[in-house]
Amino acid sequence: MGIVDKIQEIEKELGRTQKNKSTEHHIMLLKARLAKYKNMLLEQDAKKGGGGTGEGFDVKKKGQASVALIGFPSVGKSSLLTKLSNTKSEIASYAFTTLTCIPTIVDIKGAKVQLIDMPGIIEGACHGKGRGKQVISAARNCDMVLMVVEAGSAELQIRLLTKELENMGIRLNTKKPDMTFKRIKKGGIKFASTCKLTHLNQDLAKKILHEYRVFNAEILVREDITLDEFLDCVIGDCKYMKCAYCFNKIDNITIEEVDRLARLHPYSVVCSCHWDLNLDRVIDKIWEVLDFIRIYTKRQGRNPDLQDAFTLRNGSTIHQLCTKIHHEMASKMKIATVWGRSAKHQPQKVGKNHVLMEGDVVQIIVNN
Repeated sequence: MGIVDKIQEIEKELGRTQKNKSTEHHIMLLKARLAKYKNMLLEQDAKKGGGGTGEGFDVKKKGQASVALIGFPSVGKSSLLTKLSNTKSEIASYAFTTLTCIPTIVDIKGAKVQLIDMPGIIEGACHGKGRGKQVISAARNCDMVLMVVEAGSAELQIRLLTKELENMGIRLNTKKPDMTFKRIKKGGIKFASTCKLTHLNQDLAKKILHEYRVFNAEILVREDITLDEFLDCVIGDCKYMKCAYCFNKIDNITIEEVDRLARLHPYSVVCSCHWDLNLDRVIDKIWEVLDFIRIYTKRQGRNPDLQDAFTLRNGSTIHQLCTKIHHEMASKMKIATVWGRSAKHQPQKVGKNHVLMEGDVVQIIVNN
């Protein structure tokens, strides 16, 4: 029996197994076995070259962040890219107009952000249909996903697209589980947790690891993780990505439905490329999800230059700002003075580990 046959057999058994307390462990082991075979299938395809990017999909990252436009064919990704930039991505009323990745650079509040129009993917993309593996593999290299869907069938498309991405190891808008997993040479399975676990225990963890032929490992769980999260840590090939949901073609639905979709997800944005409606909010949503901050600098005895900002990730420090300005500045820095939201008083003298906030003004003094 081949790997695909084994996957189908396990999926059938999962479908006919009733979910209750007595079958809980059996279902979890079936899921573990299913995840193992799916991972084996991906590894098998990668060895054959089926998981690579290939011609037209190997896009060099440029700018301060890259955003992958993911969606089904004919949802308006190319139209959106054209509206947001000066790049001409081929547009037509038929499916599969875009056949390769088309990158462009857009200026968003002073930051150079690379938008990449991906070819439309279809159901079964994770198994190679419609060159889906190449598309999703290219998306894994980006910093964020902008999922473009038709407003009229938004929830169905989101569910299907999320499933395809998850099957290729992409986790959207979720954080990496707080768990340490380390293979060791001997000593068996050492399992410990710092909190109460409701989905996992030592015996179940051992059985799952034995499915993967892991008999010696150290595990420390710091939060109440699910079985799927535990499997992600064991497999270790997941990419955790931020995702914004862009509901296009709102000109085809009612205003009540538009309002509902705008509230569907924390990172939802509605627009119409046909009407040029709300496109500025798409740009704002990308900025919000990328979680950038703008930092201004000033020279001693001069006013700050508020027309030219340095763009950093939220949570960045003075040390990271120095590195951004010049690769030698961090080692030469003596002290920094900060004005703004991160300062306890105005101004405040700080060191390299001071965490900056949006709109801060920084003056850096270096050793001669």
